[in-house]
Amino acid sequence: MHTMTIGDRIAELRLRRKLTQEELAERADISVDVIRKLEQGRRTSARLTTINALASALDTEPGYLLGQPVTFEVGDNQEDGLPSVLALREAVSPVADLLGGDADPEEPPTIAALRAALRSTETIRREGRMGEIGLLLPPLIRDARAAVHASIGADRAAANSVLAVAYQVAATTLAGLGKEDAAFTAMERSLAAIRSCDDPGLETMAASTLAWVFTRQGRLADAQRIALARAEKIEPGFRSSPQELALWGILLLRAATAAVRQEKHGTVTDLMRMAKGAAESMGEDRLVYATPFGPTNAGIANVNFLVEMEKADEAIAAARTIPNLRSLPPTWRARFQVDRALAYNDLGKDRLAGRALLLAETDAPEWMRYHSTSRRLVEELWGRASRPDTELVGLAARLGLAG
Repeated sequence: MHTMTIGDRIAELRLRRKLTQEELAERADISVDVIRKLEQGRRTSARLTTINALASALDTEPGYLLGQPVTFEVGDNQEDGLPSVLALREAVSPVADLLGGDADPEEPPTIAALRAALRSTETIRREGRMGEIGLLLPPLIRDARAAVHASIGADRAAANSVLAVAYQVAATTLAGLGKEDAAFTAMERSLAAIRSCDDPGLETMAASTLAWVFTRQGRLADAQRIALARAEKIEPGFRSSPQELALWGILLLRAATAAVRQEKHGTVTDLMRMAKGAAESMGEDRLVYATPFGPTNAGIANVNFLVEMEKADEAIAAARTIPNLRSLPPTWRARFQVDRALAYNDLGKDRLAGRALLLAETDAPEWMRYHSTSRRLVEELWGRASRPDTELVGLAARLGLAG
């Protein structure tokens, strides 16, 4: 069975829009040669800046062109049920909110139990175990909603804090599966819960998550605006705590991600300079609301931006200077290795690109199966290899790219 490539999707939408390759190139402000090579299968991958430009010109989401997975995989050891996108949608948007009539559990969990469940879910998310997230999130959201309805005072505020974060985890999970509109709904729910919660830092993390959802939708200017507007509100001062510096830095990196995909390289440089300053003031990485920030995370973000700006030599050099990489969660380390692989691929060093991808898989094997950039790069390396590389063929098979 033929699997649609990026080029197939571009050609399909281009023809629907009644555009020639030249007209699409003009709309997207990219070379017509890039479009030809993608549609003819001579290229199987493209920069995210190119993908975003093409998605905008074709009026679609970048995720559609990338062909990212759209549902949960079934793991070998999932004996307690199957993860379900539909169940997650139902938890985020229950019909009872429209019709009423569905009663909450008579005995909702305690705040301590809710917090423990949330911590467990966040750990699983950092490790990239998507299937388990799909199993755990729907009941966590339902339980947190029930606790909100059953509580008053401080307990109600605490339950709303758990609910707000659970909705944000749902938003990032749904966006990762190409369900950006459902992710936005989850963020609307999160923001509503934040208005009644007991943790002011959650509003900042909501801005960060919303910026990421907008980035996944291809709404790059909106993503940058959301992140920078919140960053301006919380800009730290001389006596700011490490957590306050971290929250500000996280927003700057979100804004820089949107800026680099718009090819606003000067803006990226300015934002990275401020983020690095905040990280250096902290002195070490901290995990803030399940998100790391500090010198290490700022360093790997810089590598990512250099790759996106097509500065492969600088990216490889910068990657060698990253301090204390093992301090970061597995999915962050895996993303860093994928960036190294992209840089080596740009330099024509396929063997080193393959080794970096294998390191990424070591850190977060399940995350790799859902990460469209990793999948495309493995496919590209495997497709042009002059002779089969046993390890790369094995990786392709584990990613479902080879029989």
